[in-house]
Amino acid sequence: MTDSSKLRVAVVGAGKMGTYHAKLLGKTPEVDLVGVCDTNVWKAQLAAWQSNTVAVRDYKDVLGRVDAVIVAVPTPLHHEVGRAALEAGAHVLIEKPLASSVEEARDLLALSEAKKLVLQVGHIERFNPAVLEAVRHIRDPRYITVERLGPYDPRMSHIGVVLDLMIHDLDILLTLVGSEVESLEALGAHLLSSHEDIANVRVRFKTGCIADLTASRISLGKSRKLRAFQKDSYVSLDYGGTALKVYRKKTAVIKSLKDVEILTPKLTTVDPLRNEQTHFLDCIRHNRKPWPSGERGVEALKLALQISEELERYQLSGHSGSRSLVPSWAQDLGKLAKSVGKDILRS
Repeated sequence: MTDSSKLRVAVVGAGKMGTYHAKLLGKTPEVDLVGVCDTNVWKAQLAAWQSNTVAVRDYKDVLGRVDAVIVAVPTPLHHEVGRAALEAGAHVLIEKPLASSVEEARDLLALSEAKKLVLQVGHIERFNPAVLEAVRHIRDPRYITVERLGPYDPRMSHIGVVLDLMIHDLDILLTLVGSEVESLEALGAHLLSSHEDIANVRVRFKTGCIADLTASRISLGKSRKLRAFQKDSYVSLDYGGTALKVYRKKTAVIKSLKDVEILTPKLTTVDPLRNEQTHFLDCIRHNRKPWPSGERGVEALKLALQISEELERYQLSGHSGSRSLVPSWAQDLGKLAKSVGKDILRS
């Protein structure tokens, strides 16, 4: 494949992320967007119209005539669609999480390696300009706090908040710390769905670094922040506001704020999804392993599922026949939240 040739790409899944992918690819000169695939023909046609391509009902109809596939279907279908695309010889970008289980994820990874195809995981936060810059300033973190809060989205009720939202931060965390996990503690509650909708997790790494993470999809407002504390500096990252501040000690002993240097690095304004797609296309053209590789996707999924298993043991909402871990007022709040959730789904 020459650098001047266009890459033939198809998007499978015409939901929110699939439509975003298609719109950007439709405006990418070096890409020939072959089609948008979805069993819901109306959604496929709408996404195709917005991205100047055609709608396809069965994704298998395009596999023989594309170089790459972007998989943006619900998580339970990631393995099926990803494997079919890889078997057809197409490079694949799969939205996070890589699969529903570690076994499925490893199967996709093994197949991509056997066929020498690019397998990239859609951990889009890696391509957030603030994260790209933060990686340059975080070297040996000792303590990290993360919060990712947002409103409930019924589309994601088939998975819990850990696989839905927190997995972004778990991937970033594993990248920043660069160490194996020693232990973890997790506590959560399901209020609007049958899976956890809020979770608090403490992860201890073998390097001694400790990370506290909170993820919630029952918040009215959005907040996506990470703070990393090191020996001589403190890094504050705002995913949503695409902002970064670095506080550094000027002297060994801090007597006043004058002894602290505050850096506000200039960040690019490129859309993270555009960065992600560009990286994927470059990896295909130059036969490179993507930054959010299949291996990284497996590790993030493995940690996320470990947390999910821990949450099953300590769900705040309790299980039938067992004693609840929360006071009665919190149980009443949970009942109210479930009622509100039903109203949301009906509206």
